Amino acid sequence: MKKIMITKLLTVFLISMIFLSACSSSGATVKSQKEFTIGISQLAEHPALDDARRGFEDGLKELGIEAKIEYQNAQGDIPTSLSIAQKFVKDEVDLIYAIATPAAQSAKQASSHIPIVFSAVTDPVDAELVDSIESPGGNVTGTSDESPMDRQLQLFKDLDDSIKKIGIIFNTGEPNSHIQVDRAKELAASMGLEIIEVGINTINDIPQAVDSISKKVDAIYTITDNMVASAINVVAEKAIENKMITVGAEESHLAGGILITDGISYYELGKQSARMAKEILVDGKSPGDIPVETASNTKKVYNEETLKALGLDANNKAFEGAEKFAR
Repeated sequence: MKKIMITKLLTVFLISMIFLSACSSSGATVKSQKEFTIGISQLAEHPALDDARRGFEDGLKELGIEAKIEYQNAQGDIPTSLSIAQKFVKDEVDLIYAIATPAAQSAKQASSHIPIVFSAVTDPVDAELVDSIESPGGNVTGTSDESPMDRQLQLFKDLDDSIKKIGIIFNTGEPNSHIQVDRAKELAASMGLEIIEVGINTINDIPQAVDSISKKVDAIYTITDNMVASAINVVAEKAIENKMITVGAEESHLAGGILITDGISYYELGKQSARMAKEILVDGKSPGDIPVETASNTKKVYNEETLKALGLDANNKAFEGAEKFAR
């Protein structure tokens, strides 16, 4: 009897050990329970980049990823963004989420082994972050904020077919902005429009730049320029004073008073970036094997207060299918 009891106990013990072994050998089970450390490096503080961060953090939660977030903001200073990246490397974070091109470039400069997911980068190939969109290579991938510029320029023609000259204010020190200005000129020429640009070096140049360009153009187009986005309310207010139509490259510009956009949501772009981070941290994929993504969805949104301030007709075809901007 005693021998039988011992045999039963051994059998139960062996079955328990096999069960526990099976559970521990499941990589997905172990990884899903691990808390990762993620360093977020944001170039500057303004609505678009803030949305990209919020979307990323919310996306991680929705995916069930436990993450300790170390958030740092460079306040527009590139050397500071490099210091932030170097600290993340020293802290041995599991992944760096870099928001905006200079932040991503600093992260890549700081590490060749820690996975890096970027967002709010217009042309990652030109910025030398990846080898190609399809095959990034190395330890970097992410989401591009390239906007549907052709549809945005078409909005000017839909709003007022007398518009011929469109002004763009941009930071001369931001590579992404140069790329967008060149692309806008090319597209505008094919649409019978002309782009007139004014370069700025500091955020304090913006009021004068708006006053200057308002005398030369019929409307203003706000591209995804980080310096301009930081003072988008100044651009919008002065444009309204001059009764000038404004079109933005993305939705957060409307929070500052820009009239309309047919573009991307940085919040949703952040969520896309979170899904890419999950592929790296949980699924074990290499960043270099994950293609760079652009925005999955775009939408047309308008600022009702600005529409009224400009005395525009809400029945204009430019507003067809558009949503009212909600703060």
